[in-house]
Amino acid sequence: MQINVWGQLRGSQTQYRKIYIQNNMLSFFIGAAERTRTSTGCPTATSTLRVYQFRHGRTPGRGRHIRGTGTIVKRKVFAICSDMTDYATVEWAISPQPVAYEAAHAFMEARARAIREDGAAELIWLLEHPPLYTAGTSAKPVDLRAPERFPVFKAGRGGEYTYHGPGQRVAYVMLDVAERGRDVRAFVANLERWIITALKSFNIDADVRDGRVGVWVDRTQPGGALREDKIAAIGIRLKRWVSFHGISLNVEPDLEHFSGITPCGIDDPRYGVTSLVDLGLPVAMSDADEALKQAFETVFEAPTVPVSAPV
Repeated sequence: MQINVWGQLRGSQTQYRKIYIQNNMLSFFIGAAERTRTSTGCPTATSTLRVYQFRHGRTPGRGRHIRGTGTIVKRKVFAICSDMTDYATVEWAISPQPVAYEAAHAFMEARARAIREDGAAELIWLLEHPPLYTAGTSAKPVDLRAPERFPVFKAGRGGEYTYHGPGQRVAYVMLDVAERGRDVRAFVANLERWIITALKSFNIDADVRDGRVGVWVDRTQPGGALREDKIAAIGIRLKRWVSFHGISLNVEPDLEHFSGITPCGIDDPRYGVTSLVDLGLPVAMSDADEALKQAFETVFEAPTVPVSAPV
């Protein structure tokens, strides 16, 4: 059965939909392009065709039945497709001055709560911190090598010890993971891919490694011993399916400051830390911000809008 549906859907410039229900599957075309959604009703990160599986007349995750005559089916399908919007615009804020960790953490918790309870907009917040160490939920005291050097904060995020300071771009990520399929592994993978895509803007070939959190650059010299350095860290927390904390990208921090901890608990001389400037790329923070913005919109398939920094 084919149903032609007219009308502009929220968040889309497309005015024409072709809906197909065949072999217990519904799919619809958006102009010349096709898009896909997963079985949870959420768009895949890189898909091109939206598909809804129909089981026993029900759309997964939406609780709506498609029954009745062709006219009734057409009306109900149109109602469902009217809800099949792309992700809402994500607010994008950049703090021009270093932000105290306590103030940033308090804001993140409040914003995550507002996203879930009050429908507040999702937010990516870019900032720098003054020099400090944070301890994740898996941090071991032995990995804090210089406890008196900088302030130490319990972050409540996943992971171990990490360093934040001037020259490092921190991106706090307050997104509704429930709207993105309730798949934590896929969400973390997209955070990784976000960083990797941004680094490609500077011709940096970075990637993830099994058993080592973060994004890494292979610096092994021809004929030399293995050497890989971390250029970006990831640590998130979910509360009622809203994320906070996020990622940190080393643009031009003082890499010696990492010596006060065992970064992410990895104590192996083959693995160190690096930055864009350490790799020989004199990248300005504004250039890194633009690369992160473009990569975010590509990977998460969500437009951004600039807003004032919250702190």
